[in-house]
Amino acid sequence: MSHLISCQDLNQSLDTVEDLVVIDCRFDLTAPALGLTQYLADHIPGAYYLHLNDDLSGPIIANQTGRHPLPSQKVLSRKLGQMGIQRGTQVVAYDQNQGAFAARLWWLLRWLGHDTVQVLNGGYDDWRAHEHPITHDLPAPQPAPFVSQPPLTRIMEQPDWNKPTNQLIDVRDPARFRGDHEPIDPIAGHIPGAMNLPFLDNLESGRFKDAAILAKQFAKAGLADAQTLVCYCGSGVTATQMILALLEAGYPEPALYPGSWSEWILDPAHLAALSDATR
Repeated sequence: MSHLISCQDLNQSLDTVEDLVVIDCRFDLTAPALGLTQYLADHIPGAYYLHLNDDLSGPIIANQTGRHPLPSQKVLSRKLGQMGIQRGTQVVAYDQNQGAFAARLWWLLRWLGHDTVQVLNGGYDDWRAHEHPITHDLPAPQPAPFVSQPPLTRIMEQPDWNKPTNQLIDVRDPARFRGDHEPIDPIAGHIPGAMNLPFLDNLESGRFKDAAILAKQFAKAGLADAQTLVCYCGSGVTATQMILALLEAGYPEPALYPGSWSEWILDPAHLAALSDATR
């Protein structure tokens, strides 16, 4: 099963798939309340809402965690169960257009061992562009027992960052990777040895490129199946979009460095690479 679903297929599934839960993950890093406001105004019929900071991340611990630490598995499992998600439930996550916030939920569900989850290709923008139905009505919760299973994902622990078999992929935009500027974190640059593959390059006109095109794109960048690919970003969110794209392209499951750059820089012993230099 593809990790993506088209708007047309989701629209058909709303009427034909009995055990289906749709989750709105729209979010704006610069305006954290905006996603919920947008959801309350209109959303895909039956969709619930999960907030990146409040639901899809755990508490920030000063000088220990990045900006979006992983949530408690127990707490997240309880929230998913309250939405009626149980083993076998088909889950579709969507955000506005770039797939990063929806991919965060997609990755978290797979982290909890739930394999029937997809991201809406093109997001809410594509849904609206095709004039599929929308509503402002809120769904009536139908709780179900959500029991986590062994993870389907992989995580890189920080001490393993420089293993010879690891290839770190920084998915932020090139200017942040080079350290030209840093609009969010206090230190600019990237982890030494990382290569830059911006997550936005996985999209064309707001939708994921075809799997074959992504495969050629990654092969041209020098990615090999023999490597252990590790994706990171600023805080472990947009990196999940790259993981999804790599899986779509046929690569083995890449690892996520959950704390990403915002955690890396908390250790004063860690170097920040600037282009080919470090400081």
